[in-house]
Amino acid sequence: MKPPSKRLWALEVPRGAFGLASLAFAGATLAQGPRGDGRPVLLLPGLFNGDRSNMFLRRYLVSLGYRAEGWGLGRNFGARAIGAEGDRLIDRVRALHDETGERVTLVGVSLGGIMARFVAHQAPDLVREVITISSPFAGSPRATNVWRAFEALTGERIDAPEVIARSALIAQPLPVPTSAIWSRSDGLVNGMICHDGDGRAVEVRSSHLGVQVRPQVLLAVAQVLGGVA
Repeated sequence: MKPPSKRLWALEVPRGAFGLASLAFAGATLAQGPRGDGRPVLLLPGLFNGDRSNMFLRRYLVSLGYRAEGWGLGRNFGARAIGAEGDRLIDRVRALHDETGERVTLVGVSLGGIMARFVAHQAPDLVREVITISSPFAGSPRATNVWRAFEALTGERIDAPEVIARSALIAQPLPVPTSAIWSRSDGLVNGMICHDGDGRAVEVRSSHLGVQVRPQVLLAVAQVLGGVA
């Protein structure tokens, strides 16, 4: 598969800004979200982002009644942030699991969703379900416009044996329920590699930048959590 077109790539910033602005008029849309049941939800940010990038998603899920928390590992620099085997992230999930007595739902944006799938494979006893948002886990990194940025920020090469092996594991069907929220108009990653035949796939219309603040995406996450998507 090919990466998104240069036209979609060029429109990412203005489309992302529009998505953020649309939150101001989204009250009626977001009110449709089903109420939560208090379960623990851990939010994982995308490449180079930290917990602030998921601020609106966290606030929305908390308002619905979930115990939504940030991952607390700083900016997402891949293995630099979570450890080569994901041990730091697994420890974070385990701590929330032990504190609440419940398996944790992981919601990951872009690279964060890829990491969520990795953790679910490594520690399925800690994870209730995985929700990915514009996460290119089901195909080649070269079907994106960000693989060079990934290499520069994480210090890992996409053709390194350990990265290839990890990617192959992540792409395998998960041992827990999974839902993939994706957009065919994504300007940074090919939307077709953001979902597969395993689990649910929820299509939205969105840019990649700011996808987690789009009202349609916020509602989609709430509906998946509420079992109505």
